[in-house]
Amino acid sequence: MTTYQDRVAGVLLGQACGDALGVPYEFAAAPVGPARMVGGGLGPYAPGEWSDDTQMAVVVARVAATGADLGTEEALDEVAAGFEQWLHEGATDVGVQTRAVLLAATTRAGGAAHRLRSAAAEVHAQTGRSAGNGALMRTAVVGLVARGDRRRTAAAARAVAELTHTDPLAGDSCVLWCEAVRTAVVEDRLDLAGGLDLVPQERRQRWSETITAAGGAVPERFNPNGFTVTALQAAWAAVSGSAGSDRPFEDGLQAAVLAGDDTDTVAAIAGGLLGARHGAGAVPHEWREAVHGWPGLRADDLVELATRCAGAP
Repeated sequence: MTTYQDRVAGVLLGQACGDALGVPYEFAAAPVGPARMVGGGLGPYAPGEWSDDTQMAVVVARVAATGADLGTEEALDEVAAGFEQWLHEGATDVGVQTRAVLLAATTRAGGAAHRLRSAAAEVHAQTGRSAGNGALMRTAVVGLVARGDRRRTAAAARAVAELTHTDPLAGDSCVLWCEAVRTAVVEDRLDLAGGLDLVPQERRQRWSETITAAGGAVPERFNPNGFTVTALQAAWAAVSGSAGSDRPFEDGLQAAVLAGDDTDTVAAIAGGLLGARHGAGAVPHEWREAVHGWPGLRADDLVELATRCAGAP
């Protein structure tokens, strides 16, 4: 049995463990035997070090931990400014789209959130493609900020996503995942389809079919997974497929890494929800001891940060 506090504590810690577990195998050969936190990857990273997925999640969490409403422009300015600072001071690996938005924003006037959204809209207009997995990878912690208000959670998830990812599918995926995290923490159950009413009606049927196709499927089926939809499917396949396991947290993350392609991101996405459902107590001791990353944090720091994010109803 898990407690509410343990599930809160598991969100950022679970994400970070998935991230660090997937780092060595990102766009590389699958592990022989169980995945291990051996470092390397695109950073290259030290053993147990998390990548940009959790680095960006920490930026969001540090603002949420102050009690700020992530749906307000003031809080979004802080998040956006944090992303810009991270790019220049802490980023070890940055997604192509996220880097393009953050660099383009430096040439614009106005508040940080406005500048990022404007740059993101321009990237979308120029390419027609801005539904990468870079918003979904950092979103799980948003599920902690308004545990008693699912619509406020959804609004915050979309607002944070739109700082860098204009495409509505990116926002939808974050809404669905954050509502699943909120549900797991508050109600101690897994339910990704439960957030369908929080996305626009014209896209609900498509998302329903997307979720159904992924439930219990083999995660590798959704490779490549740089697209937010297939990233969500790969992560949900790993999470839902491990639900009956004796070690659902560990087995879910192993399955996420075996999805291949963007392994750290898929495992980070899955880890946030697995941690929300199974709690920090499900994290193996060796993983908890090893995991660390920018800006000089370790497992206990992530637990404390998540707890502060969940401090207000």
